[in-house]
Amino acid sequence: MTNIHDISKTADQEIAAWDSSSQKVLGNTNDTGGNNGTNKVLGPQDNAKGFLDRFFKISERGSNVGTEIVGGITIFMTMAYIIVVNPAILSFAGLPVEPSTTATILTAVFGSLLMGLYANLPVAVAPYMGENAFIAFGLAAMGIGWQQRLGAVFVSGVFFLLLSILRIRPWLARSISSSMKYSFGVGIGLFLTFVGLYQTGIVTSGATGLDVRALVVPSTNLLRAPDVPLKIGNLHDPQVLLALFGFLLITALLHRQIKGAILIGIVLTAGLGICLGYGHAPTAIAALPFGGNYSLSSIAFKLDIPGVLQLSFVPILLTLFLMSFLDTLGTLVGVGAAGDMLDENGDFPEIERPMIVDSLSCMFSSVTGSSTSGAFVESATGIEAGARTGLAAVTVALLFFAALFFVPLFEPLQHLRFAYAPALMAVGLLMMKAASKVDFSDLTEAVPAFATIAMMIFSFNIANGLTAGLILYPAFKIAAGRANELKSGAYLLALMCLVYYVFGLPH
Repeated sequence: MTNIHDISKTADQEIAAWDSSSQKVLGNTNDTGGNNGTNKVLGPQDNAKGFLDRFFKISERGSNVGTEIVGGITIFMTMAYIIVVNPAILSFAGLPVEPSTTATILTAVFGSLLMGLYANLPVAVAPYMGENAFIAFGLAAMGIGWQQRLGAVFVSGVFFLLLSILRIRPWLARSISSSMKYSFGVGIGLFLTFVGLYQTGIVTSGATGLDVRALVVPSTNLLRAPDVPLKIGNLHDPQVLLALFGFLLITALLHRQIKGAILIGIVLTAGLGICLGYGHAPTAIAALPFGGNYSLSSIAFKLDIPGVLQLSFVPILLTLFLMSFLDTLGTLVGVGAAGDMLDENGDFPEIERPMIVDSLSCMFSSVTGSSTSGAFVESATGIEAGARTGLAAVTVALLFFAALFFVPLFEPLQHLRFAYAPALMAVGLLMMKAASKVDFSDLTEAVPAFATIAMMIFSFNIANGLTAGLILYPAFKIAAGRANELKSGAYLLALMCLVYYVFGLPH
């Protein structure tokens, strides 16, 4: 029979165990400031931190609430330039700048919030660099309106989502060699660099063709030196010099690892240009969102989906899918490695969650009137600052939401090419480090990688590079007698890319 002594002893043990477990959950609640060990009373702030810690598993991942918030602020500072650059680029596709600014910010809010709450990762989401250039410039020669371009973004997002749910994307990812993946990044980086050089006037177009008859000098009937397709611009133009200054400023800030280097460089270059009379200062500091010129009514829900569902659009959809897929994969692996979040096989755990977020963000961005969105590699800056959970991404979302009320501050920057175009060149520079990962010592890897990069730049079309490389990869492996190195997905991708040249509209 249990006696009173045993009951008392058991109760003491249970109380001690409960107190110990409470200390683990709440931390040391003893006051060392002279309250003789009495417990602190937990206030609303402590309860909020406790909820955030449990929901985002912050302590479990070796972080704390303050570190996550600082990490989110750091990420926002390094990627806020997208508010300026994305609408400026999409304006060349016919999208009005002011509503496009609102759509860009809303996409960043939606995607980052979903990434934080659903995937619980310190990864921000916004419209991609590279994809926006493809929408604006890569499709220009096809003569399709921006409504169809947005429709293509939506349909590719749906396709992206289905492949994520069916877990087909990892299979396709394993079918693309590392050299090919890195060549995509190099090609897109050079493409962005070329757009920046051309936008600033540092490089301009020369000859429009190579007809020999046009080279004949009538007075001598001899051939003159042929024109070049590209040539250096007018380096005496103050705006060209401002652009050069902007690029040097941004890269110097990047070298010094200044947070927000790209945005700071854009703002300072724009300020200098405005002082010299090349632009205007903001007309206001704050304004209510969604009103006046910044209303979404002119672009939201204007996407043309039926017009995209035809055979000639297959290469466009394929290109958007591949770009988004590879950008997302590369970003997740990169930031995962930076934060020691990869598993023992070097894979990103539960990778389908962030990929589902990316696909939903693509669909959302097209509905609101923006380009393909996805995980931003700038998220690595927040991870380096210690962020390990989705609270950092939620912080980014809240900061982008706050930016909606200060859009007038960004408006002047979006019309100054000498200010925002150097950012394209700087992003291109950062993407060049992927070139060191291409295996140029193996021609079966080097030839398709080289074709990818060359075709992107010299045909001024990202789709041409992607498709050419993916076709050449299995073809060259087979020609070299190394077909055993190919995976089944490589054949499927090659066949899909052949559609571009056989039935599509290559240009």
